[in-house]
Amino acid sequence: MRAERADWGGLLDPSGSPLPQAHSAAHMQYVRGMPKAAKSSRTTATPDAPESAAGSRAAAQRLKMRRELAAAAMELFASKGYEATTVDEIAAAAGVARRTFFRHFRSKEEAIFPDHDDTLIRAEAVLNAAPAHEHPLDTVCRGIKEVMKMYAASPAVSVERYRLTREVPTLREREIASVARYERLFTRYLLGHFDEHAHHHGNDDPLLAEVAASAVVTAHNHVLRRWLRAGGQGDVEGQLDHAFGIVRRTFGTGIPAGRDTAPSSAATVSDGGEVLVTVARTDAPLDEVMRTIEKALRTRA
Repeated sequence: MRAERADWGGLLDPSGSPLPQAHSAAHMQYVRGMPKAAKSSRTTATPDAPESAAGSRAAAQRLKMRRELAAAAMELFASKGYEATTVDEIAAAAGVARRTFFRHFRSKEEAIFPDHDDTLIRAEAVLNAAPAHEHPLDTVCRGIKEVMKMYAASPAVSVERYRLTREVPTLREREIASVARYERLFTRYLLGHFDEHAHHHGNDDPLLAEVAASAVVTAHNHVLRRWLRAGGQGDVEGQLDHAFGIVRRTFGTGIPAGRDTAPSSAATVSDGGEVLVTVARTDAPLDEVMRTIEKALRTRA
């Protein structure tokens, strides 16, 4: 198997093994296969809120138009090639004016990534609603699963989009920029579980938060690329959980469960050195508990 390029940081790997034959009807599935946008609390329709109902209808119409434009762009990219396709042609294929296209997308490359904004909102909602007892790294892993759900909602479309992204440098750059947004979100979240006043020179908490967030994103991207190269087949959720387990074992012990919380485990030894008492959370990894015990024993040796 060919090794991954060390300098590749995006979701998609331009040097991986060849893709399976793209589904010819992928672009036709694009509109109905796209995941639904995250609902806004400001647009929940109720009998007593006609303005909210109108806002919901407007949001639905906007989403429908974005999907139609994205479907038209995918079809033209597949038939004519990315470079040869113009914004005017995409708009015409969708039956709208050029100015309508630019109300929804800033460029033609953005048209094949219409879901990242909504997915980022859903990922942030996962972080904001995390239970107090959950380890922050587990929360981040749950958050990035929203990205995988986006791709898994329509495998044929995702595989075709992967093919295009591998072939067009501009699209690869766009995807890398999207990945960076998730990584920044997760880094900020992990930093929030450290004491902000302790972020002085020589303190490694910010570094650990950034490296851990990057590790979660990298693990996700590794599984995603493998799934896409397999034509969108396989137990991607199981593979993702396995990858996250590796990240959790590697970085989880250095990140506290939250501000002003007790450590996940603690150990004390009696003055006589005969009794060792260990206190640990039920969700503390076994290797973390064992390290705490060993540390206590070494201290009293």
